[in-house]
Amino acid sequence: MTEQDLAALGVHRIAVPIPFVAAGGPVNLVVIEAGDGTLTLFDAGLGTPEAQAALEAGLLALGLRFEQVARIVVSHGHVDHFGAARFVCERAGHPVLVQAHPADRAKIDEAGIRFRDRAPFFDAHLGRHGVPPEVREALLQAGEASYGLSRRVPGVQPIDEGAVVEGRGARFEVRHFPGHTPGLVALHEPRLKVLVAADHLLQRISPNPLIELSPSGEEGFFRPLVAYLASLVRTRALDLDLVIPGHGPAFSGHREVIDGLTGFYLKRQARLAALLDDGPRSGWELCSALFPKARPAEAFLTMSETLANLEVLEAAGTVARRDAPGGAGWRYQRA
Repeated sequence: MTEQDLAALGVHRIAVPIPFVAAGGPVNLVVIEAGDGTLTLFDAGLGTPEAQAALEAGLLALGLRFEQVARIVVSHGHVDHFGAARFVCERAGHPVLVQAHPADRAKIDEAGIRFRDRAPFFDAHLGRHGVPPEVREALLQAGEASYGLSRRVPGVQPIDEGAVVEGRGARFEVRHFPGHTPGLVALHEPRLKVLVAADHLLQRISPNPLIELSPSGEEGFFRPLVAYLASLVRTRALDLDLVIPGHGPAFSGHREVIDGLTGFYLKRQARLAALLDDGPRSGWELCSALFPKARPAEAFLTMSETLANLEVLEAAGTVARRDAPGGAGWRYQRA
């Protein structure tokens, strides 16, 4: 199965530019033609003029129009994947069903909680991990700016494991793969052995396991890398010929990619454990040792990566988190 074979069945990938270098390239949208001429979009891309123009040009090159779009399934609640959904709805000129997993829906829906409302929770959480105030300020500003590249969508409806996206030549089943976000979903076509993976599985980079706090700011309700590694086990068991990732070209050999990812995480966890041989350290001290050249605005990504791997080590009983003396946040130590 190749992308050309899929195109003959009415399944097309459109690559849309984004300004996030760490994402691994343009974001991929997948267009699925139904037998009645309507379209389902799996993701919509970023809400910038450049991204929206690229989406329109991609549809035109396929001989398709916004007016044909009847449904948008959003893989997860990151702006490069849902940012242009409202633009598409407006250009369609009629009601479009927009769906996302319940665990990510609030990040996309117009009535959901905004990043600026949750910023104090992240600030306090990162402070307990030892992140300096000036770094916290820089990363929160970067986070707020990224959400300016999208518009929320009113009336987003839920979609979950087992839902179906029917095309004229393909029948995709929704698969819930928590990890990169709590509500990430992919599309699986078992007969064709195809997985439209979004950011669940990328060939050249590891998807960031991002810090997630509860709506009221509590930590611990979701451990992204613990969840992601469990999702990878399920993905590895699938019989696949082709993976269309959220960024970069389609690829085959998903088991080799997964084995490479799990090996990468094992090395990172071994590095973190070794850093604790000399005594307890804060999350920020460990992050700075892992990523010494990272800029302050990148600290949310680097701290997410560090803390997620520490959570795996905690779950394995290798590392323990303790309150620092005098109540000054948290420290990690060998268990």
